[in-house]
Amino acid sequence: MAKLLWKPTQERIENSNMYRFIHFINERHSLDITEYRALYTWSVENIPDFWAALWDFFDIKYSKMYDRVIDDAGKMPGATWFEGARLNFAENLLRFRDDHTAFIFRGETQKSAHMTYAQLYDTVARLAQSLKEMGIKPGDRVAAYMPNMMETAIAMLAATSIGATWSSCATDIGSGAAIERLGQIEPRVLFTVDGYFYKAKPFDSLGNAAAIAQGIPSIEKVVVATYTQESPDISGIKNAILFNDFLSPETGLAIDFEQLPFDHPLYIMFSSGTTGKPKCLVQGAGGILLNHLKELVLHTDLKKDDVHFFITTCSWMMWNWMLTSLATGNTLILYDGNPNYPDIGATWRLIEQEKVTMFGTSASYINFIKSQDFSPGKDYDLSSLKEIWQTGSPLSPEGFEYVYKEIKSDVWFNSSAGGTDINGCFCTGSPTSPVYAGQLQFPGLAMKINVYNEQGKGVVDEEGELVCEAAAPSMPLYFWNDPGDKRYRDAYFNVYPNVWRHGDYVIMDSETGGITFFGRSDAVLKPSGVRIGTAEIYNQVESLEEIEDSLAIGQNWQGDQRVILFVKPATGVALTEELKGKIKKLLRDKASPRHVPAKIIETPAIPYTLNMKKVEGAVTNIIHGRPVLNRDALSNPESLDFYEDLEELKS
Repeated sequence: MAKLLWKPTQERIENSNMYRFIHFINERHSLDITEYRALYTWSVENIPDFWAALWDFFDIKYSKMYDRVIDDAGKMPGATWFEGARLNFAENLLRFRDDHTAFIFRGETQKSAHMTYAQLYDTVARLAQSLKEMGIKPGDRVAAYMPNMMETAIAMLAATSIGATWSSCATDIGSGAAIERLGQIEPRVLFTVDGYFYKAKPFDSLGNAAAIAQGIPSIEKVVVATYTQESPDISGIKNAILFNDFLSPETGLAIDFEQLPFDHPLYIMFSSGTTGKPKCLVQGAGGILLNHLKELVLHTDLKKDDVHFFITTCSWMMWNWMLTSLATGNTLILYDGNPNYPDIGATWRLIEQEKVTMFGTSASYINFIKSQDFSPGKDYDLSSLKEIWQTGSPLSPEGFEYVYKEIKSDVWFNSSAGGTDINGCFCTGSPTSPVYAGQLQFPGLAMKINVYNEQGKGVVDEEGELVCEAAAPSMPLYFWNDPGDKRYRDAYFNVYPNVWRHGDYVIMDSETGGITFFGRSDAVLKPSGVRIGTAEIYNQVESLEEIEDSLAIGQNWQGDQRVILFVKPATGVALTEELKGKIKKLLRDKASPRHVPAKIIETPAIPYTLNMKKVEGAVTNIIHGRPVLNRDALSNPESLDFYEDLEELKS
């Protein structure tokens, strides 16, 4: 049995949005549901009724009611949701127009700013007016190459208010990677910035912006926000104008929210691109809205009095997810920069100063501060903090325990997993239920997930593939420029017909209902045919204070596969034979003899995607002499140079 770390108080349960929703469902359908697992079972057995209930519970703003919820929940891809409905995504996010704070911008130590919901509405109206005046219409693409700042969010809201389709990349990726993504979708407008700060150092973005504008012929206008300079010279960028000059001078405008079908394209997201050109995932406005609200209101328990701070960039789907929380009326902190600058306490000072109630982060961040023996709960006043929301990659049971021991003993630790593909979660948390070490609390409501073994049979208490057996409204409408949905079907449905194969290796606990993730199933190791999830190795190795990070891959060797472990030692630590022996003994004792690597090699850096996921695949390709097709998809592409032609792997 997994270790119990937290149970909500009865007061917390009864004050939660999930508790209200259970009562709403009980009254609506004459049921007697009392806890999450029963609600989940009802939701997957009654998919149309569940999503119809959400529509009413969230008071979706619309101009025309839907005719039916769904044509066939078993049809994937291609299920039709909320046929006949007309609505606008941005209108639902801008339902509050008062003096409550919408945004707090914090940029390391350089910049800060506040904006109320009334000011947000007014600024979005002015920008939407300017976009309409230049002829932007529903279905046109509007793109951003921007940091996580207020102008980026305002641009997204303005574009979607008039029915344009939005896509964004952060300024920490090169112009080539941005062109490879945004160039595919042919945007008419590009929002960008003069620069950004990282560790207090200004980085110029204008050269990259000029290259992007030159490299994407469809761009008619480049709108440049100012951040690092007061009066940047934008003369080198084709068709450029400063953000404040582009804004309509009129104030007090009313937004004429374009009323569009439920499946109108809202976002184009990009796959990681580590195996080729990034795939463009087109996602519908209504599906994203409903699914995000389900996760933010029910599974995250956000309310108007919450202060919500997520470490993200606008290359990551968590940026899109986070912004939908405007529909709750909460206060959003938009942070740009290094979360550990000027020191490791920077994030926790911000949480203390701004009285943050919900903090969102990645497993890599938690593992980093854990490796530094940092105890935020001892050094900072975290009395406001009710929830830590973690995603990005699996976190070990020891990582969960660290949160409760060193950060806050009564915090709700909400570990979630899903992906860019659905702009949401397959598995996530409930504020009404316990937290167990190493486990995501439950499948998300109405996400009909299962775990398949190698024979394609559903299993519990046994490792296997995470799949989804019914449609969900935020699944992609289609891939951009994909005739006949060939690439879409190949990506998710080519192993189990009509069943979404997500590509994660997991186990579902029959006793707790929780789900443990072991890494990507395409990175599963198979020494002597035994399947091992890479996270099973990371969980043990990265619990050692001598190890900062690690990467496990399988090398084809003498007709079998052997496990190779790359480790990045902590600062000041050398990878001695003694430390190698300690790693091997730990894996043998805590995992199994099969988990013990054939070789342990010191590395200066572990490659990560822009979404902070370890990149086993690229390293595997390199050591087998295969090309890495898209290094620009990594946050640190230079890290791959180390893995070329390693002598240690030739014997």
